Amino acid sequence: MTPALRYLPGGLAFVDIETTGGPSQRESITEIGIVQVDEDGVREWSTLVRPESRIPDYIQRLTGIDDDMVADAPRFADIADAVFDRLDGRLFVAHNARFDHGHLRAAFRRAGLDMRPQVLCTVKLSRRLFPDHRRHGLDHLIERHGLAVADRHRALGDAQLLWQFWQKLHERFPPGHLEAVVRELIGHPSLPPHLDPEQIAGLPDTPGVYLFYGEGGGGEETGEEGSAGSGALPLYIGKSTRLRSRVLSHFAADHQSDRELSLSQQVRRIEWIATAGEVGALLKEAELVKRLQPTHNRQLRRNRELCTWRLATDIVGDWRLELVHAADLDFGRRDDLYGFFRTRREASNRLRALARDHALCPPLLGLESHPQGARCFDFQLKRCRGACHGGESPQAHALRLIEALHALKVEHWTWPGPIGLREGEAIHVVDGWRWLGTATDEVTLADILESGRPAFDLDIYKILVKAVKRLPVLRL
Repeated sequence: MTPALRYLPGGLAFVDIETTGGPSQRESITEIGIVQVDEDGVREWSTLVRPESRIPDYIQRLTGIDDDMVADAPRFADIADAVFDRLDGRLFVAHNARFDHGHLRAAFRRAGLDMRPQVLCTVKLSRRLFPDHRRHGLDHLIERHGLAVADRHRALGDAQLLWQFWQKLHERFPPGHLEAVVRELIGHPSLPPHLDPEQIAGLPDTPGVYLFYGEGGGGEETGEEGSAGSGALPLYIGKSTRLRSRVLSHFAADHQSDRELSLSQQVRRIEWIATAGEVGALLKEAELVKRLQPTHNRQLRRNRELCTWRLATDIVGDWRLELVHAADLDFGRRDDLYGFFRTRREASNRLRALARDHALCPPLLGLESHPQGARCFDFQLKRCRGACHGGESPQAHALRLIEALHALKVEHWTWPGPIGLREGEAIHVVDGWRWLGTATDEVTLADILESGRPAFDLDIYKILVKAVKRLPVLRL
């Protein structure tokens, strides 16, 4: 009987794939190699696969697989049943298994099949059995264990290396020990191959912010609200009311999201910052993303062109709109501002849409230049009621403009000074829709009140507008 099959009666499938380097949500597999091991012996199988896009030059140089080689190869859908039969009921063994399993499961899903095998990652297995070694890539295993290389970076050749590694382990360790380690690894939630499980074990299931760091990134976890890291930039920052559950959800969904798959391959360390509740987590996440600019965060990025429409009157008392920048205004203190826009073009496009929907005159809104008293082009198209040439009074036009702008009105700061929003034992200090900081004692509160106000931030504003309706407000 081959090693370990007495506790893995379904057999094993040592699997490796080659891809174009593209995402799992596209047909990017170029080759599949499988070594099947069961009571009937060892069988090898491989096939080239035709992807939907060309193979990049650097991938061709790495694998030796070029576009001509796969031109007449089958699509994955044509071989899906054959691949499924070779994997079904077996322990799926791969190096960096999340990559191979993620791509194959996505490909099976597109073919109408659902593959749910137990998965064993040989990176994690090597880390568990050889904790004194830092590197556990396949090239390091080849050198460390004297594996015989037949065809490196080809699917079947790399799958054969994993089968050799498995046999070496059974020569070195007693079966009972390996059985216990394998059972533990396949019974635990799937984690990135380079992430120490102790990182997850220390995460609380409470509100807070988490930071994913790549190789060489991250400092010591704070475990409390405060500055994060030791100067290294994180890959990703997220927040949750249940930190541990949210972090694990990233690693359970890599086959559904290319971003999650990429992130799981890069993450080496996790830091976390506890907060008093959801609002604290939202505020801390927004602040850290702006300050640290993690590569995988697409939202909450810093924006220096934030602008708004201000409704004012000219010297003769007629209403007019002007576009002003956030840096030039005390946003929260004013009651004549409408909408937030990240660029001038976005602001102009929104105003044009309002003009069209409410039959307002573009020249009077400053959107077009036009001879005074003449009929505008929109009037000729019956999209303006004639305020441009006296067909509608300026007062009537202004009233309709104010009504049209109502949905965009910026929330006015109604308090004379800073306030506190109580969340659990913490107080979020806010002034003019700016978050000054969070205090848990009187000394910290006094320091925050004396520290001055930061620049206006749109994401913080949105969080606070909702928070003042939910949390108790304290006058400070």
